[in-house]
Amino acid sequence: MPSPALPRRQTLKAAGVTLALPMLESVPSSAAEVAGGSQSRAKRLVCVGAYLGLHQSSFFPKTNGRDYEVSPLLQPLARHRDDFSVLSGLDHRAKNGHGNWANFLCGQNVGEISLDQLVANEIGDATRFASLQLSAGKYSRNMSYTADGVALPMIQRPSVVYGKLFATAEDRKRTEYLLRSGQSSLDKVTEEARRLQREVSGRDRQKLDEYFGSVRAVENRMRKHLEGIDDPIPRVDYELPDYDPVAPTLMLECESIMYDLMALALETDQTRVVTMFLAGLGQVFTIDGETLQAGYHALSHHGNDPEKIRDLVRVEREHMKRLSTFLD
Repeated sequence: MPSPALPRRQTLKAAGVTLALPMLESVPSSAAEVAGGSQSRAKRLVCVGAYLGLHQSSFFPKTNGRDYEVSPLLQPLARHRDDFSVLSGLDHRAKNGHGNWANFLCGQNVGEISLDQLVANEIGDATRFASLQLSAGKYSRNMSYTADGVALPMIQRPSVVYGKLFATAEDRKRTEYLLRSGQSSLDKVTEEARRLQREVSGRDRQKLDEYFGSVRAVENRMRKHLEGIDDPIPRVDYELPDYDPVAPTLMLECESIMYDLMALALETDQTRVVTMFLAGLGQVFTIDGETLQAGYHALSHHGNDPEKIRDLVRVEREHMKRLSTFLD
């Protein structure tokens, strides 16, 4: 017979100290789990990173616990509050600054395998694309890194994302030609590199080993694309605009479309891992008919100026509105 469920508070009290326990099957985290068993495991991962961050005091609730008062930046997400958790204290304080932003999903060091790719390595073979890396805004910074430290490119144009997901037969033939051409080129490069490896120093051999790992990763992605090149194309009732909104001032529009495409990619099960970068430059946004007093980047360096903070939070609320629509 299974052991009886242990009350979480009693377990903590018996320990004699305040201790954060790991997730244990004998310690249910909610009454619902006691009644119906543990919840099913998550099957998808979506990571969204804002290059300029978020105004912390406008984001984090003032109190802890389930009945916290919704903060200004969480207000657009209020209808989903029973379906998400807010976690604080996870920022890399030793890695602050624009130059080290890329470690957002990498732990301590930029270039370590990123969280999304750890997951993609486990579940990526089940879908057409192991993962998708997108950027809302023309100024793109890397977020995703393979185990070999290779930065994966971020797609900046919604039309390119749509083409990958819902390509026509003609587009697929063109893609197949490019993939097969690239594959033969990689074979030649690999052969040359192996010959070179016998003639260089030990340190250089280590670098070449890293290079081989990168080539293998590219080859594996190409192989996967080729294997699925003739798979049926999902049909979706979605129309792109006549242009790609990649200009910095059109970032919010681009963000909305990217969220739409992310939802479609997950719904049609073409991928289960998606990462999106929210860029931040000097663009001056017009929100609800009012042009803000400074560019987005300048607002993030507000110097505690109340008017700049107000406008910064207005931009960040637009991000949250789009996230909430994606969750819908």
